[in-house]
Amino acid sequence: MEKHLFLGDEAIAQAAIDAGLSGVYAYPGTPSTEITEYIQNSAVATERGIHSKWSTNEKTALETALGMSYAGKRALCCMKHVGLNVAADCFMNAAMSGINGGLIIITADDPSMHSSQNEQDNRFYGNFAMIPILEPSNQQEAYDMVYDGFELSEKLGYPVLLRVTTRMAHSRAGVVTRPMREENKMNCPEDGRQRFILLPALARKRFKSLLAAQDGFVAASEESPYNQYFDAPDKKKGIITTGIAFNYLSENYPDGFENPVLKITQYPLPKKLVVRLVEECDEILVLEEGFPFVEEQLKGYLGIGIKVHGRLDGAIPREGELTPDSVALALGKEVKSFYSVPEVVEQRPPALCQGCAHRDMYDALNDVLKEYEGAKVFGDIGCYTLGALPPFRAIDSCIDMGASITMAKGAADAGVFPAVAVIGDSTFTHSGMTGLLDCVNENSPITIVISDNETTAMTGGQDSAGTGKIEAICAGIGVNPAHIRSMTPLKKNYEEMKQIIREEIEHKGLSVLVPCRECIQTITRKKKAAKQ
Repeated sequence: MEKHLFLGDEAIAQAAIDAGLSGVYAYPGTPSTEITEYIQNSAVATERGIHSKWSTNEKTALETALGMSYAGKRALCCMKHVGLNVAADCFMNAAMSGINGGLIIITADDPSMHSSQNEQDNRFYGNFAMIPILEPSNQQEAYDMVYDGFELSEKLGYPVLLRVTTRMAHSRAGVVTRPMREENKMNCPEDGRQRFILLPALARKRFKSLLAAQDGFVAASEESPYNQYFDAPDKKKGIITTGIAFNYLSENYPDGFENPVLKITQYPLPKKLVVRLVEECDEILVLEEGFPFVEEQLKGYLGIGIKVHGRLDGAIPREGELTPDSVALALGKEVKSFYSVPEVVEQRPPALCQGCAHRDMYDALNDVLKEYEGAKVFGDIGCYTLGALPPFRAIDSCIDMGASITMAKGAADAGVFPAVAVIGDSTFTHSGMTGLLDCVNENSPITIVISDNETTAMTGGQDSAGTGKIEAICAGIGVNPAHIRSMTPLKKNYEEMKQIIREEIEHKGLSVLVPCRECIQTITRKKKAAKQ
């Protein structure tokens, strides 16, 4: 055994390698990206031939991981919280089919929206699918939960959802590693056709099996070493805390807890431990990072009139991350502020990099659209979303991955002209291609700008699935090649770009513009690497 200083993400990745992983499948998304990158850069993973290429999106990642599990091998699937929305179809049905080789699905939630468009607590997804959930409170637990989680998955016969948050993923702590296990041998299930073909007659049987497995899931949770009961003398209040929130509670009690505490990091709820706490205490305070997941369940099934405090009654804030101070206030402790932010300090908004190709694209697009009253530009998820901010103020919407194309189509159907979509190359292959097919089928009068910087820039420059293939993909989907126009976004080509944009807006049908120039950050990294 060795001790390492790991990010939470790195602890997860190393644990998967040590547990006999055969493949990791993921699409980059903060705060989950470093898990896959760690495996990609691991000498041991390379020597073992562990699959670690990026997937086109989270849905394809999870389906591929399930295929590896079907063959009896251990697979890891990683995504940020909104990625599970993309993968939800496979996620829900993988709970019906069950697994063969161990399958752990990582959801990296982002409370306070450090790099996300919403706050989403994916414990609700795990509960919805009725599968076991793990939620580590520190980096060592993150390691141990993954190391043992594959075995738990295989023992129970179902995928396991492991939920971390940004603070856990991106903070460091000492982690003791364990002996490396051999990979599973390939072994497809003998009853595979009964389990993995979800025709209604077979799916109904599988759903009964899933329901019957619930008692076993609860028993595993009640016996789990990760769920701990800390007794204390003051029974007026009992505290339930989950995941990383346990640390914030512990910081407020450096000399030991004054009230009984139930730490929950494996779900379903360990009912026996919950009932013990409720029976011993007059009221309950629930401290959990994210939504009132435990709190709502307590109020739903206790039914004995005990007071339960948490996010729902304002005892802790309804939005954002917890902090030691917000927990202290909920405990009735005095909070002292030793530092304050001077009024002269302003937050600096993010901006597109100097030399970024998106800048030249937006300048040209804005110039042309000044000629059209009522023009609307529908944006998408990527670093080019910063075109919403000054000095560009170039987009009117940004909802989810791929929505630029489909929203532009809907607006055009309603009569908006011109309706323009701006999407990046990686986002296009992630979830824009199906929307483009809708546009092709109706020859929708919209102009789609696929701003191609040949990488997945926003998450650190990972490979983009469409590099060198964007025009071919569009032609293959059915866009008229005469209206697939390539451009090089540079100041010297400015007037030419404007002319192309103007011509395609005036075209009474579907147009795709592909301004292509490599990300300035990727170029810089390549130059530095070449000098070393």
